[in-house]
Amino acid sequence: MCCSAYKWIQLNMLLYINVKSTGKYLFDLVCRALGLRETWFFGLQYDVKDTVAWIKMDKKVLDHDVSKEDPVTLHFLAKFYPENAEEELVQDITQHLFFLQVIIKILEEEIYCPPEASVLLASYAVQAKYGDYDPNVHKPGFLAQEELLPKRVINLYQMTPEMWEERITACYSEHRGRTREDAEMEYLKIAQDLEMYGINYFPIRNKKGTDLLLGVDALGLHIYDPDNRLTPKCSFPWNEIRNISYSDKEFAIKPLDKKTDSFKFNSSMLRVNKLILQLCMGNHDLFMRRRRVDSLEVQQMKAQAREERARKRVERQRLEREKHLREAAERARDELERRLMQLQDEAHMANDALLRSEETADLLAEKAQIAEEEAKLLSQKASEAEAEMQRIKLTAIRSEEERRLMEQKMLEAEMMALKMADESERRAKEADQLKQDLQEARESERRAKHKLLEITSKSAYSVTHTHTHTQPPIPNLSFDFKDTDMKRLSMEIEKEKVEYMEKSKHLQEQLNELKTEIESLKLKERETPLDILHNDNTEKGTSKHITKLSSQPEPLSTTPRVFAKSLKLLM
Repeated sequence: MCCSAYKWIQLNMLLYINVKSTGKYLFDLVCRALGLRETWFFGLQYDVKDTVAWIKMDKKVLDHDVSKEDPVTLHFLAKFYPENAEEELVQDITQHLFFLQVIIKILEEEIYCPPEASVLLASYAVQAKYGDYDPNVHKPGFLAQEELLPKRVINLYQMTPEMWEERITACYSEHRGRTREDAEMEYLKIAQDLEMYGINYFPIRNKKGTDLLLGVDALGLHIYDPDNRLTPKCSFPWNEIRNISYSDKEFAIKPLDKKTDSFKFNSSMLRVNKLILQLCMGNHDLFMRRRRVDSLEVQQMKAQAREERARKRVERQRLEREKHLREAAERARDELERRLMQLQDEAHMANDALLRSEETADLLAEKAQIAEEEAKLLSQKASEAEAEMQRIKLTAIRSEEERRLMEQKMLEAEMMALKMADESERRAKEADQLKQDLQEARESERRAKHKLLEITSKSAYSVTHTHTHTQPPIPNLSFDFKDTDMKRLSMEIEKEKVEYMEKSKHLQEQLNELKTEIESLKLKERETPLDILHNDNTEKGTSKHITKLSSQPEPLSTTPRVFAKSLKLLM
């Protein structure tokens, strides 16, 4: 036997049972497999002809009018909806199953959702699936294959898929820090204020034969025009209904005020009549149950849920601290690595400067050596010129002609000797200057080597400091719940209730902002009748949320009224 959930995230479960197994046995088997304890909201639904029906707990599964094909397909769905999801849904699995059912009903347009609310709900659905927004991971196009908006909304505006994704991502980026459970609960808190949320519609006729729709939900019974499923013509809250009588195809709703006439109507099929009666009985029982003190089982479940959420909150805080410490350590490591690279670059530059200084010193030394050799050569030439001058003097006295010639040559030799002496002196000065430059170059080389040694010692100290401090010790965390912790938790819960009202105001502002952004792209000719009705209700201020607040019933006594007795007689 197969029990399936929803198209958006489908859950298929194949169970084998005995042919004599009852509906309760199969239902309990599915609940145990899911770990579900809040079983009173759910049931097993099957398709029959042109309507649906629910498996009865005390009846054998195969005695129902189910398909005899193998395997038998049943749908595990929410049969009854809570008045306030945040207060009534205790387990995370219960919240998750409601989230899956509501999201598929909105996408398949079984629940009407305005465009601006559709974008916001889509952003919470993305948060529940993908976690926190990360621009490095969630790049444009990551929602291309996701079904997040009703087709009616997409067709209503001149917007490309990329434009829709951009607006959904803008809202999605604001939900950072919310867990999957928090995102799903925010989704349900917005969805439960939609006009068609949690309502089962049935075609009926009044005594005059006028076609109407009967809506059954957690708050009571509502009568609609067939063309308007958003705004009821009249409503009967459960605490104002004295009795519901059922005979063949005729129903009669008797108000608590005996002066008010009963509302009578007829439905089309006997099977539909039984389904209406089941839903009336179940919703009324839950309506009375909410107004009584919780049973021990529910109190225990709520206490366990609070402890589990507190434990998860502490665990998330610990993980956040560890994450921040790790990010700080990584930043410090990156900074030290950057500093190390900078020091290495400085050391490389100093080493290059040292090499250039050594090359300059070698060049100056070579020039000084060449200058010394040139000075020695010039001095030798000067000596040779002096010797030649003396020899000429000795031979000059032999003849006057020779003497004049010799005097002339001697003069030339003296001039040459003077010139050579000046050149020798100049070369000697150049040699002294080159020696001085060589000494300065060697001094510069010594300073460069000393600076390189200092930079290298700093680099070693920085690397040692990095290995010592990059991984700060992570404190060993432990926690123990005491009475003071529970009192503090209670105070936090009260604080969260106050914050919820502020969030509701922020939510409405956010919806109005989204509506303003996309209003200019709307195609008026593509508006459906439900869009027009919703806009009229918004202008008149007759939304479901306002109606629900204004018609909130007074607290009832712990004893069900005549209504419950009448229902028992009709079974």
